[in-house]
Amino acid sequence: MELTHDKLRTCLRIAFGSAAGLLTAKVMNWNFGVFFTVYPMLLLGMVPILNRFVAMQFIGSSLLTSLEIMILPGILNHWPPAFIAMVFFLFLGRFFLMAKGPLMLFGASGCVSLSIMLHFSSYAHFDLAEMASLNIIASLLSVALAYIVYTFLPNQEAPVVRALPTKSANVIRHQALLGGIIATLSFIVFQTVDLVDSLSAQVATILVLFPMSFVGASQSGRQRCIGTLLGCGLGLLTQLFLYSYYHNLLLLTLSFWLCVMVFARWHVKEGMPGIGFAGLTTVGILFGQYVSPEHDLVYSALYRISSMTIAILLTLCCVYLVHKILNLFPSTRHQILS
Repeated sequence: MELTHDKLRTCLRIAFGSAAGLLTAKVMNWNFGVFFTVYPMLLLGMVPILNRFVAMQFIGSSLLTSLEIMILPGILNHWPPAFIAMVFFLFLGRFFLMAKGPLMLFGASGCVSLSIMLHFSSYAHFDLAEMASLNIIASLLSVALAYIVYTFLPNQEAPVVRALPTKSANVIRHQALLGGIIATLSFIVFQTVDLVDSLSAQVATILVLFPMSFVGASQSGRQRCIGTLLGCGLGLLTQLFLYSYYHNLLLLTLSFWLCVMVFARWHVKEGMPGIGFAGLTTVGILFGQYVSPEHDLVYSALYRISSMTIAILLTLCCVYLVHKILNLFPSTRHQILS
């Protein structure tokens, strides 16, 4: 696909928004830097326009997730069956909104933030109040940065907004149940096994579900593996470039901007979330969570590749089984209307 002037502006918006988020988190010495790098990518890379409705979806999703993560663990943490059931309904509701269409950003951003915060909240050394507040701050900052970059880098032509596909009620139920069940299984696994450093793998199990079908998840899983491999490779090159200059925010931000620009260009040329978007989120997680004097990016990148690959393969196996089971019942059969 040709890289038009508007597509180039989209690349620049993603790069500048994400880099500004990283720089803000580093200057303020905030934890959970992944919020500040990945959220601008979601907001600027997943939707072709920015308006009040889009901004309210993004902020509202963050507020709701923060409220849930502050209340639920304290009430249901000592009653695992009820906690698991509640998590299932939370994911089910978000995937239902994604399947319906108009509130897809609300559901998608909510799935990502909820999965990240559930992952962190399962470990006692993370402060839930700090995590919830930084989640809200990151979403507000992402929206503010999005408006700023759209002001300085507006589209020259009106973006093309695709019409929502027509779906039958059974397809919507199939997609919502498929996403809710697999996301809940992912939550159970990461609650059962001590995988505190496997945030990337946990998020990957959610992102591959966004096509909400077995065929789409299979293609998304393959693209995410390739994108993660390329993103980690570029992250390792950045490690060699920075060497011991982690404290130099100018070099760190510039290196991150260049990495994001590479994958943002790939993303906009694909026209939909694929290898480029997988590479974007990979460098966002690596720089947001791991790049610091206390963390070795080489180990983090290699661990991310292996853990993410295993997680995606297991997720696809579960998607296939759940897809087949749901197709046994007419009310949840995946049959697209002509």
